[in-house]
Amino acid sequence: MKKQNQKGFTLIELMIVIAIIGILAAIALPAYQSYTQKARFSEVVAAASPVKQAVDVCMQTGKGDLSDCTVPAGVLADAAAGSEVASVAWVTPEIRVTSAGTFGNGTEAFTYVLTALDGNTDGIIDSWSEETTPGTCVAKGIC
Repeated sequence: MKKQNQKGFTLIELMIVIAIIGILAAIALPAYQSYTQKARFSEVVAAASPVKQAVDVCMQTGKGDLSDCTVPAGVLADAAAGSEVASVAWVTPEIRVTSAGTFGNGTEAFTYVLTALDGNTDGIIDSWSEETTPGTCVAKGIC
């Protein structure tokens, strides 16, 4: 009797490969969704930048106190022009950016808050903090 050469895969081998692919997909899909939300939310974070610059300029041009600084309406309107941004506001000493309601489960809007920290009266903002008054995006981990 001649021995036959077996070619190809058995059904068990194919089922194991499919199970492994399924497990990897189940792990990768939530991570991918998180990365895409973080990437989209970067537009919201970037919307704070022109307002931050306007406040910095205000402080450096002799105002000396954050409460004396106002941000021109045109700067706020331009900052809020992005598709992922619902509104941008300067409420001394915070920049508050609210996202469009397309995050989380697809209907959630998050806030990004940036607080100016000025420990002295030298006319220069020492730093900007996301943790002083954390926005709702911090709890969700997308900003």
